[in-house]
Amino acid sequence: MNTIAAAVTTAAPEIKAKHARMWALGDYPAVAREVIPALGPRLVDAVGIEPGERVLDIAAGDGNAAIPAAKRGARVVASDLTPELLEAGRRKTADASLDLTWEAADAEALPYADGSFDVAISCVGLMFAPFHEPVAAELTRVVRPGGRIGLIAWTPEGFIGEMFRIMQPFAPAPPAGAQPAVLWGSVEHVRELLGDRVELSFQRELLDVRAFADGAAFRDFFKATYGPTIVAYRGIADDPARVAELDAALADLGDRHRDGDLLRLEYLLTTGTVR
Repeated sequence: MNTIAAAVTTAAPEIKAKHARMWALGDYPAVAREVIPALGPRLVDAVGIEPGERVLDIAAGDGNAAIPAAKRGARVVASDLTPELLEAGRRKTADASLDLTWEAADAEALPYADGSFDVAISCVGLMFAPFHEPVAAELTRVVRPGGRIGLIAWTPEGFIGEMFRIMQPFAPAPPAGAQPAVLWGSVEHVRELLGDRVELSFQRELLDVRAFADGAAFRDFFKATYGPTIVAYRGIADDPARVAELDAALADLGDRHRDGDLLRLEYLLTTGTVR
C-alpha cells in the first residue's frame, strides 16, 4: 500500500499530531457514509463546481465533498491532516477515472501557492482546526481573486453543537487559545473571520438522518466511530459513574432531537466570492 506523508505544519507539532490521531480513531468513513453522505453533494451544488475548475477540499476526510466535485469533471485536490483518512479515500477511488489527488495538508498552513485554486471547499472539516484565524487566512489565500469558497459547518444551536457541549466536561482540555469548532456555524463569527476578504452568503439548513432507531443507537454508533466521542470516553474509562453519566446524556440528546424516525442536524452553508 502506498503511504501518505504527514502534513507539513508550522504550528505546535504535538497538537497537530494529537489532532490527527483523534480523527484516525474509530471509523470516520462510516460516519461519512451512514450519517452525512448528502452533505458533500449539497456543498458541491451550492458552490456550482464546473468541469475543469481547480478545486481544493480542505480537511476532506475520505472525500465526502472531494469525490462529488471530481465527478463533476473538476481537477480536485483532497487535503487532510490525517493520513489514514486520505488512504481510505484513495482506496475508495482507486478504480475511478477521476482527476483527484490525495495530499496531506494542515488547514492552518496549506502548502499551496497564492491563488492556486478556482474553488476551495470544506464539509464539516476545517471547522475542527483549533485556531480559526490562520484557517481563514489560508482559505482565502489559496483561492484566486474572483474564485469561490464553500463551507458546511455544524451550528452552535443545533444537534451537533449540543453534542459537543455535552461532551465538553468529559473531554480533555483544548489547547490554549483554541476556539470551539461550531463557531464556524455562526454567521457572525464567519463574517468576522472572512467578511473583509469574501462576499458572503449564508443559509441555515437541516440534514435529516434516518440511521438510528433511538438515542441509544445514535450514542453507540458515535462511541464506536467518531474520534471526538471516542476521546471523551477514553478519558473517563476508569470512572464507571462518569461513563454512565455521559451514556445517559448522549442517549437523551438523541431521543430529544428525534422527529418521528428522523434526527434533524442543523448546519450553516457558507458560500462566497473572494475579493
